[in-house]
Amino acid sequence: MIRSEGFALVLVLWVLSLLTIMAGSFALSMRREAGIVTGSSNNAQAAAIAESGLAVAELMLMHPDPLQRWHTDGSIYQLDYADSKVRVRLLSEAGKVDLNSADQTLLQGLMVHAPVDERLQTRLVNAILDWRDADDLVHIEGAEKEEYKDAGLNYGPRNKPFQSIEELQLVLGMNDQVFKWLENRVTVYSGQPQVDLTQASQEVLQVLPGMDPELISEYIAARRESAINGLPAPTVPVGSNRVPGQTGENAPATAVAASNGAEQKGVMAVIAEALLDDGTTAVINTVIKKSDSPGASPFQVLKWQRNAAVDGSLFTDETDELLVRQYAEPEFNH
Repeated sequence: MIRSEGFALVLVLWVLSLLTIMAGSFALSMRREAGIVTGSSNNAQAAAIAESGLAVAELMLMHPDPLQRWHTDGSIYQLDYADSKVRVRLLSEAGKVDLNSADQTLLQGLMVHAPVDERLQTRLVNAILDWRDADDLVHIEGAEKEEYKDAGLNYGPRNKPFQSIEELQLVLGMNDQVFKWLENRVTVYSGQPQVDLTQASQEVLQVLPGMDPELISEYIAARRESAINGLPAPTVPVGSNRVPGQTGENAPATAVAASNGAEQKGVMAVIAEALLDDGTTAVINTVIKKSDSPGASPFQVLKWQRNAAVDGSLFTDETDELLVRQYAEPEFNH
């Protein structure tokens, strides 16, 4: 009898232990599911706020007062909501190096700043030229069909203009590090052999061949100050495009590589990053074009990427130096 009672007690204890484990597992599962739901909700909220930043950007690009319009030279604008904020950066495609139109001198001048050794820089420039030209003639240290085949690749150069900057990743010798470095500095939308200095961002101006770093830094600071105070942008320092070490009227200039105020094509990259109070973020990377059709939407979307990898956050001490203006939400509620 005593043995039966002892067995029953052990059985009851096992059942209680099992129920305790099941209850704990259920509670843990519910907490995880609640966390997933909360995370999904926060992600959706952040994405919606990022989209609101894009909508405001389009609005401000059409502002009737040219001094109030948002600048497309890499400037950053911030909108503050009750429990979140969004930063928007605008980059004119005319202020970048066009992969299809830039000559070898400009491409080489750009690539010399890339985070790779000098030999690979030259090989990449010539491989880019071989990719976009219509013939099968190999540039020195370039790459045509045979070079791709020898590298074990089952494709060759298109021998046509680049259709997107992502196509750069297929060029022989290109790696992720160089591509990420080039991403905000090159374009396929400009159609110009030169760079519009008035629309170029800081990272582009600093790598154009022959540009004086000190003058460029002064110009960037003056341009930001003018934007903050609603004043016209200062004139680009023309003397900055002289080749270092050469003076006089016959000194070559990077006019072949850069132009001061080239015609805008109305295409721009817009990056919007939302940040919630809990640290949740969402990034939308787009390329838009001003519409020429009356009655149509004012902007045509050429590219849309959500949470795509970008070259750093817009919420850093470094990007604070590009912040031009900060708005409170009520300013756009009317």
